[in-house]
Amino acid sequence: MKEVILLKNGEIALKGLNRHAFEDRLIKNARRKLMPVGEFHFKKAQSTIYVEPQSDDYDLDEAVDRLQKVFGIAALPRACVVEKDFELICRTAAEYLKEELEDAATFKVEAKRSDKSFPMKSPEICAGVGEYLLEQYPHLQVDVHQPDVVVMVEVRDYAAYIHGSQIKGAGGIPVGSGGKAMLLISDSPVAGYMMAKRGLEISAIHFVSPPYTSERAKQKVIDLAQKMCSYCGRIKLHIVPFTEIQEAIRDQCPEDLFTIIMRRYMMKIACRVARLNECEALITGESVGQVASQTLQSLAATNEVCTLPVYRPVIGFDKQEIVERSWEIGTYETSIQPFEDCCTIFVAKHPVTKPNIDVIRRSEENLNEKIDELMETALNTTEIIEIQ
Repeated sequence: MKEVILLKNGEIALKGLNRHAFEDRLIKNARRKLMPVGEFHFKKAQSTIYVEPQSDDYDLDEAVDRLQKVFGIAALPRACVVEKDFELICRTAAEYLKEELEDAATFKVEAKRSDKSFPMKSPEICAGVGEYLLEQYPHLQVDVHQPDVVVMVEVRDYAAYIHGSQIKGAGGIPVGSGGKAMLLISDSPVAGYMMAKRGLEISAIHFVSPPYTSERAKQKVIDLAQKMCSYCGRIKLHIVPFTEIQEAIRDQCPEDLFTIIMRRYMMKIACRVARLNECEALITGESVGQVASQTLQSLAATNEVCTLPVYRPVIGFDKQEIVERSWEIGTYETSIQPFEDCCTIFVAKHPVTKPNIDVIRRSEENLNEKIDELMETALNTTEIIEIQ
């Protein structure tokens, strides 16, 4: 039997005249994802992309697993391809879906007939295939509301496609169709995942403060970026040395403002790095009220220094919701590794939760021109790692 994978586009189908650009981007991302698995041909028609193996040395199970992590795909059933002959369709459905039907108690048949020259209409196809399957599997009963198995017959222009229950895809729109943004990755990989799902190509930035932070902490972030690549594609990770800037803030600014001033300089540097990489926004993992630097007043204070828009996709999530999403995307176990990061250094005993921007500005005047030199040094010594 000849098998293909059918990629169902979901919301891409609603893109009107721009739909083809989204489909082309999706095909490009899917083709790159399948390169280690084998050679595949991609064909698009009627809000579906057909993925056909071109050689015998392929693993369709692995191909499906990989495609489940490609944004832009709503569902991806494996389907058997047959000629548009009704008796052949019935026999193939019974044989191809044998394992699913033997394990089920109820089923229903759905049909789509885009080829209007086919002599049977969709309700007739459903009734005929259903009758045949009941003869072959007498233990089954028809349940049109909540069946164990949905047998799908799609009669299209060149062939008929038969498949069972659809495999859920990652949804969203293809990565790269919505521009580029810079993720503060240690904030929240979940935030980067959520914005990649909306089509953004992700670059990432991380701040290190040796000797206060270790190589293991840096490796943790690299590991997180590698896990994100399953969904986001290739990521350019920027490792920014931040020690001297933190020490200057510690020495020259009030202790209770340390965290918020540190955050402001992180955002300043992130904006600079983002512009150098043609990114049009920053992405952070801030959640309102979760820590002292994430109150409305603190967020306003960090926003003030940003020269790019800041996307905060988990702003209304609580901690448990973020944890659950990190489990889903496979980053949780890495995220909880107990290695220090620069945000845990020199933490004030009583950080201000409602900072006054005028007070912050006056405090930052103590840093004088030295802080600009330190920022330039940090930018010039940033390490760039290509992750894929």
